[in-house]
Amino acid sequence: MTDRDCIFCGIAAGESPAEKVYEDEAVFAIMDIFPWNPGHVLVIPKTHAANIWEISATDAASVMEVAHRLAPAIRDAVGADGLNLLQSNGRAAWQAVDHFHMHLIPRWDGDRLVQPISPEPGNKQAISETATTIRQRLN
Repeated sequence: MTDRDCIFCGIAAGESPAEKVYEDEAVFAIMDIFPWNPGHVLVIPKTHAANIWEISATDAASVMEVAHRLAPAIRDAVGADGLNLLQSNGRAAWQAVDHFHMHLIPRWDGDRLVQPISPEPGNKQAISETATTIRQRLN
């Protein structure tokens, strides 16, 4: 399944250019053209799914398997001190392209990226109530 208006579907079909670093039957990985840091790679399933709620469990697992395989290659290629995995769903979560994808962002001590918030302790009762609600909604 593809979306004719999706840039990632166009890349998967070979209709749009990209600097691919990996490809198999289910997934491909490309260099991000708007990198947060040098070596920023996107891992993308070939089957179109807008977000986590639409992607199949099989395709999600394939994305993670490829991310796991690429992580040491990226680290070694750019000499990174660390690596962020980022996967966003919906505009509120910074998703810019409506096709599920995983960002692999190399990190260095003291690089220009900063943590967006400083975590603070949560309300234990609210956390417990939310956990109960989530457990009730599991399929």
